[in-house]
Amino acid sequence: MKKIRIAIQKSGRLLDDSLKILKDCGIAIDNGKEQLKAEAKNFPMEVFYLRNGDIPKYLKDGVVDIAVIGENILIEKGGGIEIAEQLGFSKCKVSLAIPKSEDYQGITYFNGKRIATSYPVTLQRFLDEHGIKADLHLIAGSVEIAPNIGLADAICDIVSSGSTLFKNNLKEVEVLLGSEAVLAVSPQIDQDRREVLNTLLFRMRSVLKARKNKYVLMNVPNDKLDEIVVILPGMRSPTILPLAEEGWSSVHTVINKDVFWEVIDELKEAGAEGILVCPIEKMVL
Repeated sequence: MKKIRIAIQKSGRLLDDSLKILKDCGIAIDNGKEQLKAEAKNFPMEVFYLRNGDIPKYLKDGVVDIAVIGENILIEKGGGIEIAEQLGFSKCKVSLAIPKSEDYQGITYFNGKRIATSYPVTLQRFLDEHGIKADLHLIAGSVEIAPNIGLADAICDIVSSGSTLFKNNLKEVEVLLGSEAVLAVSPQIDQDRREVLNTLLFRMRSVLKARKNKYVLMNVPNDKLDEIVVILPGMRSPTILPLAEEGWSSVHTVINKDVFWEVIDELKEAGAEGILVCPIEKMVL
């Protein structure tokens, strides 16, 4: 069986989460310090540790078959590359920011302005859509310092927490796009490696589904069961087991994290007691 070749960021904010999702998929990677290529011990996979900005080129050329990469980089440099799965980590935005002291009345503010950015393709597309003419200055790093040294009037860069903007006396005024880590696929992947990818995707989706849900157990008086079952947003229907104490049942279900606390409040109000919440390692559907 051919080994699928996956690229991940060799350093930076994507690295640890990329390795973690592979580990959670049961893939053990035999890599040493400063190693740029490694093999999985128990899965047909080779791992390439690459610079984030270089990964789209490797995908296009078929040097690697798949990659964990920020969606923002893929949009900027990897037009036409397939996204197989949204991975849910390393979320950020590509945004326009200006000095805090500036009065912002709308997108026309940027007409004739100098904008420093590491995302010229994304920015130019956004400006064109809004009919804005601006002077773009391409900067590889530390974009946020540009207004402070007189190089630009504004910046376009990734924003996570916003702390970097705050420290440089900037404020976010426009969001161009939202981004997170994705699993991208080379247009040159062959059928044998596509089959390995399908196996990997099955595992990843089981892990991602588990991360989005909690396993919940609770004790419920039997005369409250119908009301409790209506509240539960379970996968199909909850598991209900009789307790040793007559008149009570144990109810088991799965609750999505997005609505978790709201549902728990309703369950308590409806009479559920002894609610136990457990993490889910995998969800195989």
